[in-house]
Amino acid sequence: MNQKQGLTILVVILLLLLLGVGYWGIKTNSDKKALTAQNSELNTKIGDLASLRDGLEREVDSLQQAYATLAQENESLQGSIEDAKANIAQKEATIRKITKQGASETKNLKAQIEELLAAKTQLESSILDLKAENDSLRELTGQLTADLATAKSENEALAALNSTIQDELKRLTLANFKASAFRVELEKKRPKATAKAGRARRIMVSFDLTDVKKEFRGLRPLYLVITDDKGTPIKTENPIQAKVNVNNQAADIIAVKRQDIDIVENQRLSFTHELEEKLKSGYYRVAVYTDIGLLGASSFRLQ
Repeated sequence: MNQKQGLTILVVILLLLLLGVGYWGIKTNSDKKALTAQNSELNTKIGDLASLRDGLEREVDSLQQAYATLAQENESLQGSIEDAKANIAQKEATIRKITKQGASETKNLKAQIEELLAAKTQLESSILDLKAENDSLRELTGQLTADLATAKSENEALAALNSTIQDELKRLTLANFKASAFRVELEKKRPKATAKAGRARRIMVSFDLTDVKKEFRGLRPLYLVITDDKGTPIKTENPIQAKVNVNNQAADIIAVKRQDIDIVENQRLSFTHELEEKLKSGYYRVAVYTDIGLLGASSFRLQ
């Protein structure tokens, strides 16, 4: 190898070294810039993180203060809750007591309501019964009014009949020869008193003769006369026609029975007449005559 070639190689090597040093310098500068940029970016991030840390620290302080406040409030609330629980327990006990009392009162009220409903039903039934009874009473009152009018008319007729009898007794009887305690009874087929027209089967008449003077004593005929309120004799198969002397005047009578009686000073006499036909309802007159006058008379009514 010659010197020229050696220089050339040396020059080439130097050039290569220069190129390498230049490349290294360029790369080093580039890396430095990159590191500087990265450092700047890191510094920025570190600043941001420091700011974030500071903010977080402030938030932590605020949260700690809030926690402390909430802890106090919680303690207060715990006391309030206990008080509230005690109050609620008391209220619940009161409610249970009231509910129990209410249930008892409700039961009592239901029983009272049932009693009132039963009483209402009974009252309604009683009202209906009273209405029916009132209607019946109104009808009965109307009937009674009609019956009263009829009875009044009948009583008037009876009074008139009795007045006639009394007038005849005064006019036709002798002062010292007349009946007293004059009684008329009606009986059924069996010996039992009745006032029903359809059931009367016999008529019994009884009376007393007292203090009869001697001139009127002795055997005399006695006649039983039965007529209706118009003076018509009742029907019989064998009517007895007779003539009697009344106050010195002859009078014709139609009797249903005759008895010849020995008249003495004091005696109780009687007639019994079995009815041959049923009598209609109404008023009737019974009289007992002798040959010298009317001894006594009375009236009866058949319904």
